[in-house]
Amino acid sequence: MSRTAMIVRNQRGMALLVSLVFLLLLTLIGLSSMQSATLQEKMAGSVALRNQSFQNAEAALRVGESAVQRDSYALPVCSGIVQCAPPSESASITGAGFSTTSGVIWIASGNGFYGVQNIGVSRDAVNVPINTQATLYRVTAVGLAGHSRSVVESIYAKY
Repeated sequence: MSRTAMIVRNQRGMALLVSLVFLLLLTLIGLSSMQSATLQEKMAGSVALRNQSFQNAEAALRVGESAVQRDSYALPVCSGIVQCAPPSESASITGAGFSTTSGVIWIASGNGFYGVQNIGVSRDAVNVPINTQATLYRVTAVGLAGHSRSVVESIYAKY
């Protein structure tokens, strides 16, 4: 066998080996790209759920504020520091009902809940006419979407 024939024969084996290495590298790059795309899809879904839970909380807050705004709405003033504080169960509430800890009655509204606390009267509330007392209500709303939870609050002055 001539020297040229041996070189050509060795090169054919080397071409196969180089091709297999390149195929392996392309496979690894493809797998990495797929993992990155999957992670980005999960992050986008998480952001969408967070936005949806916030919108649900905002909607429940508006419903709670509308309930307080009615002339016939009355609620006794909360008693004590624990019952006048923002309701701690807003971080874990999953259903409507009465909370023995804060004394708040949670009301279902769409994909969320709202609770109202009468936190007393004030003469210094914003946008209240001079020499007029305003009853202050804390409206706390919780919005749920998937595993996401958003909590929003407002203070409503009623005079």
